[in-house]
Amino acid sequence: MVTVPFKAALGLGLALVLNNRVRFSNPLRAAVMMPWIVPTALSTLGWFMIFDPVFSPISWLFRHLGWIHQNINFLGDPTLAMSSVCLANVWRGTPFFAITILAGLQAVPVEMHEAAAIDGANLWQRFLHVTVPHVKGVVLIASLLSIIWTFADFQLIYVLTKGGPANETHIFGTYAYQIGLSATQIGMGAAIALYMFPVLSVFAVILLVYLRREA
Repeated sequence: MVTVPFKAALGLGLALVLNNRVRFSNPLRAAVMMPWIVPTALSTLGWFMIFDPVFSPISWLFRHLGWIHQNINFLGDPTLAMSSVCLANVWRGTPFFAITILAGLQAVPVEMHEAAAIDGANLWQRFLHVTVPHVKGVVLIASLLSIIWTFADFQLIYVLTKGGPANETHIFGTYAYQIGLSATQIGMGAAIALYMFPVLSVFAVILLVYLRREA
């Protein structure tokens, strides 16, 4: 859930950029969706190479700039591992927010912006009082869906860290897999997996109640 505000903010900014009429806007919108479309396991392998303790291009760049003297162990340090997982999750989830919010922006009547501009509202005031009220419902729905999907994002965690180091990056899915299958404690693993149900049910109910109120 920590990554949701970052995904929402970046997605909103990206949607505002894509909402402008520019050349090649349709190919750009399709390109923005690539992180979301590519299978999670494949895109996570790319991040695994970026965070590699030996061949990481980030470590290579920082070493040549003189900022560090040895490679950064992104996935071996608990704090860096959690930050690395969050970064990969934000990268993957931002396009979903961007395209969803873009759809909401497309539904904002142009006449409302023109009327607000005639009344003397500047760009920020038009954004705050015209754009935000129209897209806040879309942002809420996207946020709830993102929270639900993040809880069940097994592939990203398993490929990057397998829950390590020292179980610092586990989510319910990967921890249930480790306990239930790797440690052969099937009952405990099933209990961990079922623990997700009431948590996700709360967000599902909030989403359904909101959609019913908006209908």
